[in-house]
Amino acid sequence: MPQYNPPLRDLQFVLHEVLDAVGTLKQLPPHADVDAETIDAVLEEGGKFARDVVAPLNPVGDAEGCTLDAASHEVTTPTGFKDAYARYVEGGWPALSCDPDFGGQGLPHVVNQCFYEMLNGANQAWTMYPGLSHGAYEALHAHGSDEQKRLYLPKLTSGEWTGTMCLTEPQCGTDLGLLRTKAEPQADGTYRLTGNKIFISAGEHDMAENIVHLVLARLPDAPSGSKGISLFVAPKFSVNPDGSLGARNGIYCGGLEHKMGIHGNATAQIVLDGAVGSLVGQPHKGLAAMFVMMNAARLGVGMQSLGLTEVAYQNAAAYAKERLQMRSLSGAKSPEQPADPIIVHPDVRKMLLTARAYAEGGRALAVFTTLLLDQELASDDETVRADAGDLVALLTPIVKAFLTDNAWIATSACLQVFGGHGYVREWGMEQFVRDARINMIYEGTNTIQSLDLLGRKVLGDNGAKLKKLGKLIAGFVEDEGVVESMQEFVNPLADLGEKVTKLSTEIGMKAFQNPDEVGAAAVDYLRVVSHLVFAYLWARMAKVALEKEGSGDPFYTAKLATARFYFAKLLPETAALIRSARAGAAPLMAMDAALF
Repeated sequence: MPQYNPPLRDLQFVLHEVLDAVGTLKQLPPHADVDAETIDAVLEEGGKFARDVVAPLNPVGDAEGCTLDAASHEVTTPTGFKDAYARYVEGGWPALSCDPDFGGQGLPHVVNQCFYEMLNGANQAWTMYPGLSHGAYEALHAHGSDEQKRLYLPKLTSGEWTGTMCLTEPQCGTDLGLLRTKAEPQADGTYRLTGNKIFISAGEHDMAENIVHLVLARLPDAPSGSKGISLFVAPKFSVNPDGSLGARNGIYCGGLEHKMGIHGNATAQIVLDGAVGSLVGQPHKGLAAMFVMMNAARLGVGMQSLGLTEVAYQNAAAYAKERLQMRSLSGAKSPEQPADPIIVHPDVRKMLLTARAYAEGGRALAVFTTLLLDQELASDDETVRADAGDLVALLTPIVKAFLTDNAWIATSACLQVFGGHGYVREWGMEQFVRDARINMIYEGTNTIQSLDLLGRKVLGDNGAKLKKLGKLIAGFVEDEGVVESMQEFVNPLADLGEKVTKLSTEIGMKAFQNPDEVGAAAVDYLRVVSHLVFAYLWARMAKVALEKEGSGDPFYTAKLATARFYFAKLLPETAALIRSARAGAAPLMAMDAALF
């Protein structure tokens, strides 16, 4: 069975040594009293919970899956899932970053995000249950009425109830303008919801006494398309004015999807049969309200893949140090043994370092982005809030798409390290690969994320958000460009920054003539810009490691080696990606559709 160890040392490095999280947080009124000791203590305990309680259930969930009772529409989760969730609630973990007005602990979002990385590394399928609840909490906190907040937020904060987002329907996935679920107004101010939803993660289970569904539907007078969508809250059990549970609502699980991975999470087909719901926010403005949850979910999916990348790396590295196969090409490294451990072979090291570089770079990106989110939500400086919000908007599709693409690469490489054993279930590696594959698809496919980045976040505002990122990078390059030891990191960073500016302008000019040019370039473009962000963060990490290399701590030696690997072996893919992006739409659109 695979093992998981929380990467506390690296989390502390990124939080405190590279990004000075506490210094940033102390400038935010709600977090003025936060300190490194508190953050570290919370994450240490969170890591123990992930390692000791949640991780052992990962293979159990994969083997057992969830079971639906067709008569009662009730779902039973795998052995141990319910008990682990009870311990999660008992420990107060759901409330970490929630509003104290609703029973939350009020800690920064960045602390919660680091905790969720560890939970996902331990067991992605289990973590999706509380993860979606947190997204439902955020949406209601931002757009719910006072009455909705009073009824739902304390229970979501405590974890007594869980939440879902009910968007997808059989005929529409990303294109929510095709949505058909109906909402009929009632005399008492409620609505009757009728329709069918599919692919609803954590849509039905036995881990909490109630499930709060956020449902997209159309009012009778709704205009067509995405501008006619409203958001409703429809609980599994109705909620009385005093907060107690009432009758079973007309929203239930009609079936479970049989999936490639994340077997421990109930991916439900949800039937709305006159379910009673209440309107969240304004009529026909539901998509904007749901985007609060969708953006939280996109950051959460990035955390899922970051966790998988880390746990796959840990197990592959441990295996490579022990597995004996052949001799090193440069001569025996363990002559006392019949063969050398496979970690002596260059290509094994390449696979391991690829996973390690993507894990550590992804961790830096996740913390960097969530610190910006804390600034956007909590700063009392309007300019700081606006700038942070723009950067969060720019980075969200990168966190979702780049980290999930990288996890697919990394988990597959780590399986390869195991050779034939990686293909066998008992080692656990093939589960990581299967679980990682969904992350590139749901919460908006990575192509959708790429279109969002290039079309909306870059070209949509004439590069204003991208320029804010560029200003950060340019400032770092200017400060460090004169430091001899930093040249190997600063020079390629500066070079890529110039190329991204040129490429963005070029694609924008072509898009004026043919909008398909955006679609043709978007996926390549996102990966190029993602590498720019990674290069910036890896250069910052290298700077700290260089300054502390003389301490004798092998942590910094390893960090520098990984940074050098990233710049030498992974960053160069941007050259091919830029060339592909420049090739444009013609090679893709020239063939008649009938010839496919």
